[in-house]
Amino acid sequence: MKTVIKSIAFILLLILPSWVFAEAAPRVDVTETDKELIITPVAPGSTSTTTNPGRLITKAEYEDPLNYTLGAEDIVEITVMRHPEFSGVYPINQEGKLQYKFVGDLDVDGLTKKQLEDKVKEIIANFVITPEVNVTVVEYRSKIIYVLGEVGQPGKYYLRSEKMPVREVVVQAGLPTSAAAMRKCRIITPSLNGKVKTRKVDLYTILYGGDLRKNVDMHTGEVLYVPSTVMTKLLRMISPVTATVQGAASAPTGAAQGKTATSALAK
Repeated sequence: MKTVIKSIAFILLLILPSWVFAEAAPRVDVTETDKELIITPVAPGSTSTTTNPGRLITKAEYEDPLNYTLGAEDIVEITVMRHPEFSGVYPINQEGKLQYKFVGDLDVDGLTKKQLEDKVKEIIANFVITPEVNVTVVEYRSKIIYVLGEVGQPGKYYLRSEKMPVREVVVQAGLPTSAAAMRKCRIITPSLNGKVKTRKVDLYTILYGGDLRKNVDMHTGEVLYVPSTVMTKLLRMISPVTATVQGAASAPTGAAQGKTATSALAK
């Protein structure tokens, strides 16, 4: 039994170093500036000042409230200057409609902020002279992308624009873990007719190589999948086996148990 354990340990010692140097990602800090996200390598052993890069707010250049198209689950605030009776906060239902005062169902699906402002002006023009209308998106919830696999915080994320570069997406998701195969990532575009599209993404080159030509955009409904490295999968497969072998090796044999019992009786 001990020979088996030694053999497994020897194999791991041979292949682990090459895996670490080939696929492990350098530790990084993520710093916010007025215009961009700066990703800075952190030397081993140093202390990072970034508390939680996975919760960074989308930068202004990737927020596009003027061209953002409204949809189900978004929440908007309509303000009519000097006329609070026509103002309020309105959620958009699954049909893309909101319940506007004195009007009822108002179809807003696919409208921009400016288009909704014009629509409200037209509606209340019979009641208000030269209405001044302002629309603000209170909550962006209609456009969702998903990040799965080896990232710090997998899950769904809401877009504040019609698209978002994959670099900013993965930064918000907490960056790839050390177990991520960053050169083999995929963006999956689901389809109801079965014609699913897949794009390969090299996150290592984008994040640490600085080649933004490969920083492709993600759109609502798409999935970014960051797979595990082959070594990670192998280690996860053999971990239960090594644990079982170690447990069996540490357990006392039948002869040892009998000897212990005999000694106890003799006393």
